[in-house]
Amino acid sequence: MIISEQWLRQDWVDPSIDTETLSHQLTMAGLEVDSVAPVAGSFSGVIVAEIVAAEQHPNADKLRLCEVDTGDGRVQIVCGAPNARVGLKAPLAQVGAVLPGDFKIKKAKLRGVESRGMLCAEAELELSEENAGLMELASDAPVGADLRDYLSLDDNAIEIGLTPNRADCLGLAGVAREVAVLNGLAVKNPLGGSIAATIDDDFPIRIEAPEQCPRYLGRVIRSIDLSRPSPRYMVERLRRCGLRSIDPVVDVTNYVMLELGQPLHAFDLQSLSGGIVVREARSEERITLLDGSDVALSPGTLLIADEERPLAMAGIMGGENSGVSESTTDLFLESAFFAPEPIAGRARSYGLHTDASHRYERGVDPELQRVAIERATELLLEIVGGEAGPVSEKTAAEYLPTATPVLLRPARIARVLGFEMDAAEVESILTGLGFSVTSDTEGWHCAAPSWRFDIEQEVDLIEELARVYGYNRLPVSRIHAALNFAPQPEARKPLTRLKHELAARGFTEAITYSFVPSDLQSAFDPEVTPVGLRNPISSEMTVMRTSLIPGLLKVLSHNRNRQASRQRFFEAGLRFLPGESLDQQPMVALAMTGLRDSESWTSTTEPVDFYDMKAAIEMLFGHREHSPLSFVQIERPGLHPGQTAEVHVDGQAAGVLGAVHPSIADLLDLPAATFVAELDQRLLMATSLPEAQEVSRYPSVRRDLALLMEHTVPASALMRVAAESAGAYLDDVVVFDVYSGAGVGEDQKSLAIGLTFRHPERTLSDSEISEAMTQVIDSLGEKLNVKLRS
Repeated sequence: MIISEQWLRQDWVDPSIDTETLSHQLTMAGLEVDSVAPVAGSFSGVIVAEIVAAEQHPNADKLRLCEVDTGDGRVQIVCGAPNARVGLKAPLAQVGAVLPGDFKIKKAKLRGVESRGMLCAEAELELSEENAGLMELASDAPVGADLRDYLSLDDNAIEIGLTPNRADCLGLAGVAREVAVLNGLAVKNPLGGSIAATIDDDFPIRIEAPEQCPRYLGRVIRSIDLSRPSPRYMVERLRRCGLRSIDPVVDVTNYVMLELGQPLHAFDLQSLSGGIVVREARSEERITLLDGSDVALSPGTLLIADEERPLAMAGIMGGENSGVSESTTDLFLESAFFAPEPIAGRARSYGLHTDASHRYERGVDPELQRVAIERATELLLEIVGGEAGPVSEKTAAEYLPTATPVLLRPARIARVLGFEMDAAEVESILTGLGFSVTSDTEGWHCAAPSWRFDIEQEVDLIEELARVYGYNRLPVSRIHAALNFAPQPEARKPLTRLKHELAARGFTEAITYSFVPSDLQSAFDPEVTPVGLRNPISSEMTVMRTSLIPGLLKVLSHNRNRQASRQRFFEAGLRFLPGESLDQQPMVALAMTGLRDSESWTSTTEPVDFYDMKAAIEMLFGHREHSPLSFVQIERPGLHPGQTAEVHVDGQAAGVLGAVHPSIADLLDLPAATFVAELDQRLLMATSLPEAQEVSRYPSVRRDLALLMEHTVPASALMRVAAESAGAYLDDVVVFDVYSGAGVGEDQKSLAIGLTFRHPERTLSDSEISEAMTQVIDSLGEKLNVKLRS
């Protein structure tokens, strides 16, 4: 938002402070001033002059000899501007003038002809970047007048960077309110009152989408004369605020928008048919916008239409076919309140961002529409003449924003700000900001003004007090508070420790979007319909993730395309499962691909495999004496059917790991040996405390068994049955060999296990060991059909 300081001071509020102090005040009040720049360059000796004669330069095709009236006489100027013509009034830098950049004007000869000065373009005076021709001044500009005085160029353009919640300051009136309350002043009111109708003409209005447009006002203005120019003060003020003059009607609507913050639009009444209809777009409708673009309208887009066709995208941009042109004599002037959310989504979906949409999507004062249409009518009648009809209004009050009073307590102010603010000052600040304030024994009941959408809680009111009172004036005091340290259970592993353990194993943390492509999502969870986004950021982010795996695979693919071959990533985040209420589950996902070891002269060139991922998971779950970890072979969409397992902790499913399915690996250009896992964060963080036991002084005894079994029998089942049947003195069981091939049946495999026994108080006898081994062999045969290998 760019404002003219001169406009602010002349029409709205004029505090007795300089520009630097004013800028500092606004910044400290939350309206950060990004820049302050003079509206024109530093120059002197430039006057208003009129070209009274012009002819071709005898020695140059692109130059003209101009006789120029300076008010004190006439001088000859050689000029190459294409718009140099008789009757044109333009700035003249006389001999001795100094232009921006300390450029001094002297007598000169151009192609043998003397030139006593220079006719100037806007860029040469640093008024704008326009350099295509001479700056054209109004026909009534006084010849000989100093240009700086005539255009009131001793002014500054103040650019304010507003946060989205302060849409009320997207107009000069809103900034003036802030300046007034910061300096204890009253705001001047430059606006006229209601404009009485001089004709009875009106134009019918019908609202078919009241939720999106709860208020719409319109007015017919007939017999305007667009040959009249916009007044100099208006053109200059628009320019200083970053807008160029187009024609009187557009200039007036832009002027009122800058002045009040309310966008307006004017239609050529003769191009309208039947009446105004505020409705949503119909199937296969199109519109040609003012910028010349032809747009296919999507369902839900709010339109201003007549009975035959769309006229404008509501709150965004008008249509070309109903816009004001040089031949326009009758207007239909529109002033409306549109709900912020639909405008924000629609403008972005069409790749549009206009001054109107910028304001509507942040929120326009719903009580401002009548004030704005009366102000615009006043200016139009003053500039282009005409006769105005009555204001027609359609309102759906139930859809207009309403303010709920918020209780503000003195004790809460003292607690947050650190001191007790005087009651009179509290009321003065809040009433100055437009709040309706009533007091009782509890404190103040404050109703926000219609232009403040961001006041919802007591702390919002305290923030208003603090910024107006001055953050720099708040007392400095020590904070006193009782700190209660909650006990941290030792059996719960913190997330930061999980992350450190993964980082120690070479994993890098990734943080991906919670939004993923729907096709990649369905590849891993085809039976779940994810929550879709109404306004996706892009086509690659259309649904909420039900798994963290797709996001990590995109990370692997992104890095592989940048020559990163060995990758290990993890992410801790939420997955979102649909239901009556969105179920947000904390998960930890892992992904790895490439070589097992970092490249060095001692490393191997073997790629990672299933067991590398399994080892990482076993490390994460750590010591679980009372919650044994196991892996059960399963099939899951998106993962290789022969290399996928479900992780179980004490019989409870805790996650899944496996190789990425070849079709998905090919789609993302990933190696076949790409492995992923997804684990329940809550089960990962729950662990058990190790219990100290005395080390036995007696020797251990180990017995090995070579066993023959079907290929489908998992080693984990073999070890579990062996441990359950070996008795109380079994100290350890391990698998130390796996064999299949010659000497073993086609559908069989051989596993060798070692069982270690130890008694804490004596040496075990051979008979005890033999009895335990017999129990193990019998149990394996009964439960798993396992036989001793001969």
